[in-house]
Amino acid sequence: MIKKAEPHRPSRGPNSRGPNSRGPNSRGPKSRGTGSRVQPAAAGDDWPALRGGEIAVELPGDTDASVYFIGRMRTPWQSREQCPKNARESDAVCRVELDPRWVTGLQGLETVSHVLLLYWMDRARRDLVLQAPRHYSEPRGTFALRSPARPNPIAVSVARLLRIEGNTLFVAGVDCLDKTPLIDVKPYFPSTDSVPDAVVGWHARRGR
Repeated sequence: MIKKAEPHRPSRGPNSRGPNSRGPNSRGPKSRGTGSRVQPAAAGDDWPALRGGEIAVELPGDTDASVYFIGRMRTPWQSREQCPKNARESDAVCRVELDPRWVTGLQGLETVSHVLLLYWMDRARRDLVLQAPRHYSEPRGTFALRSPARPNPIAVSVARLLRIEGNTLFVAGVDCLDKTPLIDVKPYFPSTDSVPDAVVGWHARRGR
């Protein structure tokens, strides 16, 4: 089933979809670390309806894999309106609270300056294939955007590692709501992770 909205009309109204917006079919993966399945987000007035030009599809009936949530992100932001649009918009010091069982896996990480954090945007829609972000002039495909609304709502940030205390990482440079599930922590390697000449053509043309 495909759901279509009316033709896109750019808007800056209150119905903005932020980094962790709640939506229908917000079903997370099975969380084996706790022995329970993440439940679908309940439909309600706090998740946005389709914007003009957006298209949603019916999700598959079953998932193909499961993940372990290894911790939680602790940030100052409790709502989509408070949350920065991207990780570079805030220098707020946030905490990455790792499940104590994984703390030995942090050995050696204290020597790095930046980390790749992968987290699960558990309050984002998962059924959109065409999206109309309010700060862009026309709809684009989900896989051409960095929006959290996607079939698997995985976000990634390159965060500055300030210090480690026990099972807690203190970082700057994230853009998620408080208590967002953490999927993985990796060291950032500038020699392999940085691509200075990378281009996103449609984004580069916006200013022309």
